[in-house]
Amino acid sequence: MAEIIRMPKMSDTMEEGVIAAWLKKVGDAVKPGDILAEVETDKATMELESYEEGVLLYIGVEEKNAVAVNGVIAIIGEKGENIDALLKDISGGGAPAAKAEHKKEEKTEAPKEEKAAPAPPKAEAPKESIDVSGINATVLTMPKMSDTMTEGTIASWLKKVGDAIKSGDIIAEVETDKATMELESYDDGILLYIGVEAGNSVEVDGVIAIIGEKGADYQTLLKAHKSKSGGAEAPAVEEQKEEKPATPAEKTSESKPVESKPSTPAAPTASTSSSDNGRVIASPLAKKMASEKGIDITLVKGSGEGGRIIRRDVESFDPASVKPAAMPTAAASSTPVSGPVLGQESFREEKVSQMRKVIAKRLAESKFGAPHFYLTMEINMDKAIAARQSMNEISPVKISFNDFVIKAAAMALKQHPKVNSSWLGDKIRYNDHIHIGMAVAVEEGLLVPVIRFADSKSLSQISTEAKTLGGKAKNKELQPKDWEGNTFTISNLGMFGIDEFTAIINPPDACILAVGGIKETVIVKNGQMQIGNIMKVTLSCDHRVVDGAVGSAFLLTLKGLLEDPVRMLI
Repeated sequence: MAEIIRMPKMSDTMEEGVIAAWLKKVGDAVKPGDILAEVETDKATMELESYEEGVLLYIGVEEKNAVAVNGVIAIIGEKGENIDALLKDISGGGAPAAKAEHKKEEKTEAPKEEKAAPAPPKAEAPKESIDVSGINATVLTMPKMSDTMTEGTIASWLKKVGDAIKSGDIIAEVETDKATMELESYDDGILLYIGVEAGNSVEVDGVIAIIGEKGADYQTLLKAHKSKSGGAEAPAVEEQKEEKPATPAEKTSESKPVESKPSTPAAPTASTSSSDNGRVIASPLAKKMASEKGIDITLVKGSGEGGRIIRRDVESFDPASVKPAAMPTAAASSTPVSGPVLGQESFREEKVSQMRKVIAKRLAESKFGAPHFYLTMEINMDKAIAARQSMNEISPVKISFNDFVIKAAAMALKQHPKVNSSWLGDKIRYNDHIHIGMAVAVEEGLLVPVIRFADSKSLSQISTEAKTLGGKAKNKELQPKDWEGNTFTISNLGMFGIDEFTAIINPPDACILAVGGIKETVIVKNGQMQIGNIMKVTLSCDHRVVDGAVGSAFLLTLKGLLEDPVRMLI
């Protein structure tokens, strides 16, 4: 008898899993213990083992697609076994039953409420649950691309209404709070409807597009989706009503007006390989290859769909042929720039990026929710400067002063565990492990990649990891595991010539260390004035967790380690 294989819960926080790769295909014989697929969870990529014996009759989730915990992913049974009934049940056989039960409940309750005349007509509204079984189209909703994501912004559409779509095609670029990611289609068909214009945001699970067969009644599908989501999609349906006159008039003649909206961003894409907001439209592989070869990808002309830059474009790119063309463009563009008239007021407004929205939300919550207080201390860096110079003569990687601060902070946290803590409302969490968050400035805002178990790593290991994570942050290549789990954060603005500053605590940490630059100044030592190299650090503390004496003791230990770095090598 055929058995349904469902997505197991592989971690305590797992809500859904992504099929990273199928290791078996339909028709393959399967034995208990065989690995069916690799599943990507919120924590790791794990193997999905079969506990059944038989033949793989059905695969319900394509590779790179997500399915909720307990969702159907496969069916295993005997060779040639009929699984039509099972498939019918999976594809929504239970839904009508549920609706029928709901109607029965309404009928039984109706006599009780007969006196209330207005109630029955309202109760009939759910009857409008529209039958969409004959509509061969799929509603695409905004996926949740990170653990903190609540909405996504369509950075650019790579397809327009009327375009043919194949499974695996990238249809849009989505800007989340962490990075800009590609939205891949898992369906074949025609792009019938775009629900969100480029530059606009939509909540997770909000409708962004519909893909289906040519001429499919997607308006009915939208209405059905709206009724299911309790009216959340009302704006989309209203927009669709406005477009309605365009659709009945028939595909060829009226498809142009419908397409005119999305095609606006697509037009510059074809010639310049970038959207109207300046974002380069290129595959991740093309971007990586261009970076490795030192090619400015904005100069590469894309030959993919919608002017998208793909691997062969980078491989065949000749910088010499482009530079002459680029120079006149620059000259031409410089000619008309006459600058604003003297005294003329001007400004420009930009939509807030997802990253900036999350930074604003989280730091406002921290600043106004956690009572901050600040402790500042001066540290003599003379010995640290000498030690760094000596270490860099033999170190496999160049060690920075920031690496010294990370190592010293990790060792100081070991001695002062109360600083390595989090406020959880009705309890305080004291972390035994030490994961240092390292604030990195990127074009759109700020990212905090995490150096894990920093107390047990050498200076050269910390330096290597910090450089790798910093590069990933700037290239938007960080994965969730790279930015999660910090227990303490360091923000360093010394390289910008800042002497001292105060930082806002990065939740869920209880403290953040703000590091200023090293400044040559006059100091008094043994009653004599002399030149010394002084660095100021400021510890921002959450007073609900850390008191002044605890924070001060931590800074004294940090000062001792940086003023005599040999102690960090023990």
